[in-house]
Amino acid sequence: MTNIGDVFSQNADSRSLAPAAVGSQALLMSIVSVVTIVAFNILRPNNKIVYEPKVKYHVGDKKPPPISSSVLGWISPLLHTKEPELIDKIGLDAATFLRFLRMMRIIFSAIAFLTCAILIPINVSYNLKNVPSSSRDSLSMLTIRNVSGNILWAHVGMVYVITAVVIIVVYMHWTAMVRLRSQFFRSPEYTLSFYARTLIVMRVPKKFQSDEGIRAIFDSVQVPYPTTAVHVGRRVGDLPHLIEIHNNTVREFEQVLVRYLNGGKIGKTRPTIRLGGFLKMGGQKVDAIDYYTERLKRTEQAVEAYRAQIVVRKAENYGFASMAAIPYAHIVAQLLESKRPKGSEISLAPNPKDIIWENLNTSPAELIRKKTTGWFLLALLAFVNTVPLLVLSFLANLSSIASFVPFLHNWSHSSPASFNLISGVLPPAVSAIFSFFLPILMRHLSQYQGALTESRLDRAVVARYFAFLVIAQLIIFTLIGVVFNSVTEIIKQIGQHKSFHDILNNIDKLPATINQTYINQASYWLTFFPLRGFLVIFDLAQVLNLVWISFKTRILGRTPRDYREYTQPPEFDYAVYYSNILFMGTVGLVFAPLAPLVAVGAAIVMWASSWVYKYQLMFCYVSKVETGGRLWNPIVNRLLVSLLLMQALMLLTMGLQYGWKSFAWVAGIPPFIIVILFKIYIKRVFSRPFRYYVPTEHELRNAQVHSQRGDIKGNRLEKRFGHPALHAELFTPMLHANMVPLLAQVYSGRLDSEQLKLGEYGGQKMDARVLPGGIKIAGINQSDLEYDPALYRRDRGEVDWDQRSIATALDAFPASGRNSPAPSLPGYGRYIAHGPSTSEIELTRFDPDRQPLLPTTLLPGAIDAGQSAQSLPYTSPQPPYAAPPGPAYHGRTSSNDGYREAPTHRPYSSREPSGYSLNSGRDSPGPNVTGQGAYRR
Repeated sequence: MTNIGDVFSQNADSRSLAPAAVGSQALLMSIVSVVTIVAFNILRPNNKIVYEPKVKYHVGDKKPPPISSSVLGWISPLLHTKEPELIDKIGLDAATFLRFLRMMRIIFSAIAFLTCAILIPINVSYNLKNVPSSSRDSLSMLTIRNVSGNILWAHVGMVYVITAVVIIVVYMHWTAMVRLRSQFFRSPEYTLSFYARTLIVMRVPKKFQSDEGIRAIFDSVQVPYPTTAVHVGRRVGDLPHLIEIHNNTVREFEQVLVRYLNGGKIGKTRPTIRLGGFLKMGGQKVDAIDYYTERLKRTEQAVEAYRAQIVVRKAENYGFASMAAIPYAHIVAQLLESKRPKGSEISLAPNPKDIIWENLNTSPAELIRKKTTGWFLLALLAFVNTVPLLVLSFLANLSSIASFVPFLHNWSHSSPASFNLISGVLPPAVSAIFSFFLPILMRHLSQYQGALTESRLDRAVVARYFAFLVIAQLIIFTLIGVVFNSVTEIIKQIGQHKSFHDILNNIDKLPATINQTYINQASYWLTFFPLRGFLVIFDLAQVLNLVWISFKTRILGRTPRDYREYTQPPEFDYAVYYSNILFMGTVGLVFAPLAPLVAVGAAIVMWASSWVYKYQLMFCYVSKVETGGRLWNPIVNRLLVSLLLMQALMLLTMGLQYGWKSFAWVAGIPPFIIVILFKIYIKRVFSRPFRYYVPTEHELRNAQVHSQRGDIKGNRLEKRFGHPALHAELFTPMLHANMVPLLAQVYSGRLDSEQLKLGEYGGQKMDARVLPGGIKIAGINQSDLEYDPALYRRDRGEVDWDQRSIATALDAFPASGRNSPAPSLPGYGRYIAHGPSTSEIELTRFDPDRQPLLPTTLLPGAIDAGQSAQSLPYTSPQPPYAAPPGPAYHGRTSSNDGYREAPTHRPYSSREPSGYSLNSGRDSPGPNVTGQGAYRR
């Protein structure tokens, strides 16, 4: 025991290890970051397909600004490209991410300046006057660790200042985001989109699962605008799974052939594959080429047979309805937001490319089961993560452990430089490695739990991954440190031969131990931020991507499909990047009033991130699906939660320092209340204009109105929102052109040749060989390996559908403009001559006491759930009463673009108040635009 006490007596010497470890980490990461930037500048001019793919592959006229090939030529576009041009070139999702980074760097620049200018002098002065030199070091003097007494009120005051800074900056950027969302709703990209005026109907009861049933649901609530077309989803069964199996088989088949024919010559031995077994042990070994050839033939036949049966398959519990204009769709979506007509849920339809189709038809019972299982798996994942946290806590307290572990103690004295390097670099490195796999698992679990869209999946990943990081790596990590330090203190007292009674009497020192533990951990976070800064710079250089591509090309061989997918810009994972930046922001905020240098580290990383990710989003990455910055709201919510955590930790510090009976901790409560009130305010003011298109009266009057005939013609709604498995093209096996002649030797016989049209190449004809069984393999020339920019624009853009959406407004009009004959719509002539009458339900007021909830033509028994799957024209039901006359219509407004202007929506006479005000701004819509509760449950 005496030896243990002697070792602890030397603990003062180890106090200098923490500053040395932090310095070693900061110096090492700075040097590596500079080397990485130099490597990026050298590699960029000769690897433009990696560092500037969007220069070649972009949609429409959204080409990035010119960029020079000189060493520092990439800096000028970053300096001179401002937000309006960014929104036009990279979309509002990417611009929102950059705005968030700009907001974070402003916040932390201000916080770092204020805390360093005010708190550090106070902390240093107090330590020099009141703390012995043996009990302090160069880092502890800058923190609140040894500070006590009335001087702590300066830190409490700083919490109020930080709260004010965050709230002011967030409010300014929230205001700007509402303005940007308003511009997005009015942009050509959105107004020409078919999905922008489409509603999705979920949880449709069985008796309403038909086109007529979907229409009956809308008629039951008397929406102020009629639908122009409806479509109920059709059951596709295993077809998506069959297509996935077929396409994966094609990929594997191509890889086998490319490796076997690598270099334009046949390999020495035919490739084999093992069927069954475990970890390549056991099972049956068969010829891989013959196996994949036969499997491709079976899967292709299965897909075609399955598709032929889809037309007679049953309806699903979801459907879609298109409206005549975008404002109409948003107004109806707001009215039905909190209602469940006939048990269904109606909201704005997402972009079809954003939908996770396999989750659309999930039943409520299955959804509950999946969510329960998913939460259990998340809890299990959190529990398993305690193992790396224990390792991380051990590494983070390496200098303290060295006091009583002989091996570490000897190492720290014999080679302090290497000991400091390991203790500074290893903890954040281990944290980064374990954090790499977490968001991948989170995304799979969130999708399993029933997320309907990729954007909803992003929001779920942000919420769960961020919560996981905060709880596991901040809160639990701190608690483990508290337990570790408490045990260390007990061991120290045992080494000093203290009795059990004395040890129990020292339990009252636990609050001080807790307080000192989370403050001491600031040293760990000072090693965390240099590593995060390096990872940001490393992201810019994309060294691993270059190494992997080189290895795959030279060793494994790349298929033509690999070349195509490699050359197009990769997709940016917003959820992971948002979560990591939010977590860094949380750490910076929590420790700002306790250890100001942590806020400085956060500010530096935010500045580096804003520049690096601006370059990557301008020249490298694309958004998977444009959502118009929809992630902004959940991101800001979590930033406010981080602010509450900072206030909670300061409140805990005051309670531990002064004692909970002194009520000094009460001073930390007002900031809580301020943040909560601010959240309520922004929800009431910004939520509605952020989520919905809120048109002015002039915009509603001049809205582009699309005809029913145009939407129904060609079943556009059904094609646009039909399951993609119904029309997805099956992969065609592809080989390099110089390998195709060798196929005759591979299959030991003469193969037929033909010219094959490849849908993946826009219908371009390629030389192909026909294998036994009818499988065709296309030969791709070297010049055609890279993705054709025109085809990229076709596949990424909305040209095929959304650009055509605007044409539905013109389908009933010849090109002569305003002198064209009126469209053949029911009641259109009477409407133009006399204004709205009793049949125009979208423009007349309904009497909730006289109007039935369901028109007589659609009463129970009048519709058949299994009826037509074809979209039918809408006919407004005749109300069984004489509605008051609507406002007079003063004729058509002159227009030069050939569009018919929508009449102003006035469902009420001027004497009656409206439940919905177009200019109400933040006020929520009334219970129903058609009157005083026309919708009833």
